[in-house]
Amino acid sequence: MQEQQLELASQWLQQADSILLSAGAGMGVDSGLPDFRGNAGFWRAHPCYQAQGLGFADMANPAWFEHDIARAWGFYGYRFQRYQHTQPHRGFAILHQWLQQKNHFVFTSNVDGQFQKAGFSPQRIVECHGSIHYLQCASASKPCAHIWALESLD
Repeated sequence: MQEQQLELASQWLQQADSILLSAGAGMGVDSGLPDFRGNAGFWRAHPCYQAQGLGFADMANPAWFEHDIARAWGFYGYRFQRYQHTQPHRGFAILHQWLQQKNHFVFTSNVDGQFQKAGFSPQRIVECHGSIHYLQCASASKPCAHIWALESLD
């Protein structure tokens, strides 16, 4: 039964004119990235926050940059470094190979940039939660829309 379903899915992919690939946090886990949405992965990376009763959603708030900049950079800086030094697993290459033959787009909730590292065109990727690889002014007193690439924390 499962073989038949896989064969049918393969036929659909081969016949498709366009493909929309949707991916979330599970995609990066096989590359060795923690699933930060689940507190277990988050707390393994940041045990001090568990002791303070802080979870991922508490820390993933730009208000920390106004109230405790060292804590904000501790949280975002660790994630940026982790994402920057992690190589995409083989599944990314397989998907990239399949999709090169088709008109395709990637819609991802991941902020880790793994699709770009795997060779997917940035013009064909929508990161609905943004990307940790870019910074943006966050002023409460005046709006600012300028963004710039965060290339290194060295």
